[in-house]
Amino acid sequence: MFRVPEEVASIARDIKGMKIRGAGKIARAGAEALKIAAQRYEGPTDPERFKGYMEQVARYIVSTRPTAVSLPNAVAFVMKQLREAAGGFRELVDTVVRAADDFIRNSLRAVETIGRIGARMLRSGDTVLTHCHSTAALSILVTAKKTGREIKVYTTETRPKFQGRITYKQLVEAGVEAIQIPDSAVRSIMKRVDKVVVGADTITSDGALINKVGTSQVALAAHEARVRLFVAAETYKFSPASVHGVPVLIEERPPDEVVPAEWLKRNPGVKIRNPAFDVTPPEYIDAIITEVGVIPPKAAAIVLRELFGYSYEAEKLVLVAAEHDEAGVYY
Repeated sequence: MFRVPEEVASIARDIKGMKIRGAGKIARAGAEALKIAAQRYEGPTDPERFKGYMEQVARYIVSTRPTAVSLPNAVAFVMKQLREAAGGFRELVDTVVRAADDFIRNSLRAVETIGRIGARMLRSGDTVLTHCHSTAALSILVTAKKTGREIKVYTTETRPKFQGRITYKQLVEAGVEAIQIPDSAVRSIMKRVDKVVVGADTITSDGALINKVGTSQVALAAHEARVRLFVAAETYKFSPASVHGVPVLIEERPPDEVVPAEWLKRNPGVKIRNPAFDVTPPEYIDAIITEVGVIPPKAAAIVLRELFGYSYEAEKLVLVAAEHDEAGVYY
């Protein structure tokens, strides 16, 4: 019988319940969950039984968030090394632990590199707008401040979960001048903005950006105002599955995130839609800032071809995530 350790179940609940937020943090949490699952395994020490157990854990973890491709990519990175590993039970456990640690370390290093590269694209005196909470985008803004570029940042609240408040708080703590605005104020504020920097949950092979809902409206306002928009994204946020035509599920969240549950009970006829993400076309994106350099959106397919040797595993895990989520629409 399949049973996950409580620590792994707790991480899965935190990912699904959005206590762990941001595609990079979700990916690292997924890798950490696999590591813990391997270390806490108490079943038979037969290598094939252990591999079967880890496959079930992998599917369980990926099913928690169907849109952010960073999660199945992280899991696929670890599981590919396990599938290819030889040796006994202890060697297999060590393989999982080492692969998870490698992914986490490389992920954090990627964020630092993106910060350094992206900061060079900002100038002192720039006013920047950002949306939601992205570790990579935040790294660019904070690094710009640390390297002597005095910038001002508008941060959206990012309803309904208000992730933008996290961004605002961390910018202020880093000494960056920041101003919080309602999501609906983006178009009126855009005339004061020099550049837009946002993060990514998924980038498809055609260069489209899937990110927190509201990003496409920010991009549209920036396009209208001729303000350059940059996407900060680690390469593991590119979707290998999209090369093969696998659609990206746009996650729908519970309606009580939008209005209180008590209000819904008093108004049973009201219908609520709460999509967590939207799609920004590549035509509205000036460049994607990655740890391997700055690329145009249309070069996404090249990045996928050059960097991802585990696209089939990621594709299978994305499909598993979709099977576990009946709500939502596909892009």
